[in-house]
Amino acid sequence: MEESKVISGKEDMIVSATINAPADFTSPEVLYKELIAKIRAYHPSADISMIEKAYKLADDAHKDQFRKSGEPYIIHPLCVANILAELELDKETIVAGILHDVVEDTDFTIEEISSMFSNEIALLVDGVTKLTKLNYDMDKVELQAENLRKMFLAMAKDIRVILIKLADRLHNMRTLKYKEPHKQKETARETMDIYAPIAQRLGISKIKVELDDLSLKYLEPEIYKDLAEKIASKKSERQAYIDDIVSEVRRHIEEAGIEAKIDGRIKHFFSIYKKMVNQNKTLDQIYDLFAVRIIVDSLKDCYAALGVIHEMYKPIPGRFKDYIAMPKPNMYQSLHTTLIGPKGAPFEIQIRTYEMHRTAEYGIAAHWKYKEGQDGKAGSATAEEEKLTWLRQVLEWQRDMSDNKEFLSLIKNDFDLFSESVYAFTPTGDVKTLPTGSNPIDFAYSIHSAVGNKMVGARVNGKLVPIDYVIQNGDRIEIMTSQNSKGPSRDWLSIVKSTQAKNKINQWFKTELKEDNITRGKELIAAYCKTKSIILSDLLKPEFSNVVMRKYGFRDWDSVLAAVGHGGLKEGQIVNKLLEEYKKKNKKEVTDENVLDAITEVKDRIPQKKSKSGIVVEGIHDVAVRFSKCCSPVPGDEIVGFVTRGRGVSIHRTDCINVINLPEEDRARLIDAEWNVADGKDPGGVYTAEIKIYANNRTGVLVDISRVLTENKIDVTSMNVRTSKQGTATISIGFEIHGKEQLNEIIAKLRNVESVLDIERTAG
Repeated sequence: MEESKVISGKEDMIVSATINAPADFTSPEVLYKELIAKIRAYHPSADISMIEKAYKLADDAHKDQFRKSGEPYIIHPLCVANILAELELDKETIVAGILHDVVEDTDFTIEEISSMFSNEIALLVDGVTKLTKLNYDMDKVELQAENLRKMFLAMAKDIRVILIKLADRLHNMRTLKYKEPHKQKETARETMDIYAPIAQRLGISKIKVELDDLSLKYLEPEIYKDLAEKIASKKSERQAYIDDIVSEVRRHIEEAGIEAKIDGRIKHFFSIYKKMVNQNKTLDQIYDLFAVRIIVDSLKDCYAALGVIHEMYKPIPGRFKDYIAMPKPNMYQSLHTTLIGPKGAPFEIQIRTYEMHRTAEYGIAAHWKYKEGQDGKAGSATAEEEKLTWLRQVLEWQRDMSDNKEFLSLIKNDFDLFSESVYAFTPTGDVKTLPTGSNPIDFAYSIHSAVGNKMVGARVNGKLVPIDYVIQNGDRIEIMTSQNSKGPSRDWLSIVKSTQAKNKINQWFKTELKEDNITRGKELIAAYCKTKSIILSDLLKPEFSNVVMRKYGFRDWDSVLAAVGHGGLKEGQIVNKLLEEYKKKNKKEVTDENVLDAITEVKDRIPQKKSKSGIVVEGIHDVAVRFSKCCSPVPGDEIVGFVTRGRGVSIHRTDCINVINLPEEDRARLIDAEWNVADGKDPGGVYTAEIKIYANNRTGVLVDISRVLTENKIDVTSMNVRTSKQGTATISIGFEIHGKEQLNEIIAKLRNVESVLDIERTAG
């Protein structure tokens, strides 16, 4: 799915050979035999004729397609099918996994797949294929958002679609080293933001853990390598410690008459890295790097084993979690307790039944065994439907949101908040699961948007509390409402923690104020056109407005106007895009030949003269010159002039994105310009430059950067800092300098600041 073939001229990657222990250049025949062996292991009586038929079809369809390694392309779908077989999925899913690229990359159609196999398999293949059909009028963010919309709709019809997609993404991540570095980071970022959290939502830790570790490997290669080396250096020492604890635990559990399987493991890399970032500690300062797992036969044995463990070791207060009585929303059940080990080092023990362990490893996939008569659809079992309430919530967001980018942001934030939860009760005893740090407003909106919109107060455990009260596990919460309430306050947006509550509050404001925003949007666009002497009626034609709606991810023109009205979009953005489309169709009518001819004549007549601005524009004297803010040129940069309509000449760097992407009809407005250099020296004056610094977030990094600027007597004019959930800080700084030489010196010094990863200039 993610990969393309050499034959089509698209990018490609080499493949790993097997599921558990990949080896390069394993033949398709060997992979196919491994696939059949895996299916036989969990369903000995399975009829494999349909799987064999799918393999032969895919092998023939992909026969002329190869990877950069020279391997036949069929290896990829076979590896995807092997991953699905490891999840012990039904044969229809495995067949769809083998065929998942056939419709997208060969001449076969969905109709042919349906007639050769079944409607069910055709729907699965179609559901996966649709995820990567792209609309090239969209930018990357729009494409990602639109693909996600399609993916969630496909999941709602049949959850197996996303299981195939996850297997496809896992195999792509295992072979990511053969892609270009920028593609590696792009794919790894999308995997960490979207696919790993989806795997977690579905409870498939077997896939989630590996996706996290592989994403870290490409997003933070130095950190990953350092972590791997440090863990490996003390592997034998740690293994001996784990073995001692496992041995001691096994002896006590057996003495208590409990049958159990006990093992120990080092926690996976991403889990350790996240702990290091969150606690601001080095690897040596983190002691609970491993966990011991006890798997027993029954629920009664879980609690009996817990009693034995708490007698053996001292539990750390506040570190016991009963996910059996209060399961996670992704079906996960287990007892977690953190204890002080024999040498004073903390370690974690997890206790669960075999069925709980299977659900923890395979999640929703554990409920789609190879059974006769099951269609595998998410809607086929009420119990499974209840565990996919989050998917229904996502589908509600899809219906409510016309803005693709807002939808994408919401999905990412919601998944990030999922990791830690708090549980609270309604007065009738229903359990509500919320992000840690939630307050009564979050709780109200989790019941219903009408309850949140009419909320005026809350009681927790019978006592009145402020609306920013932080909910604790086990709180019993009663929401007080009033029909006289005027609705939520905008201040609530900065208080609530759950994405669901933020979305519902925003929806209330958008709905309540939509008519006002539409009217205001119309007025702003009309006023903008009037100041620019643009005839708006010429631009407001469906052929032009449809392009604008696609570009910004809206479904109707009123939504565009409303976005302008409430400030989500600038009126200039909309009008300029409409104008650009209008010009494409009316090139001959919309030209400034007279203006440009006059400029050419002036060039021929007037010799170059010095300008007070420090810029010499070829052939023009006493013209208004201004420096473009999009790329902030400074003396020493290669520059070019652009003749604007009524605002003189704007000066850009030659590598400015706006200049590079200038429409063909506007390129005639470009004019040569250079710095007014006297005696080999830069012109005088102060110029604004803007840079972006990418750094690993740590306490004091901003102070160290500021110190460099202060010591070099740099006057900072603006600063903006953003930190990602993964601990990477993006720091945008605007400051005044005298020229490029000074700028390069500053950048060189900033690169020496600890934790700084990269620095780049704003290029438009």
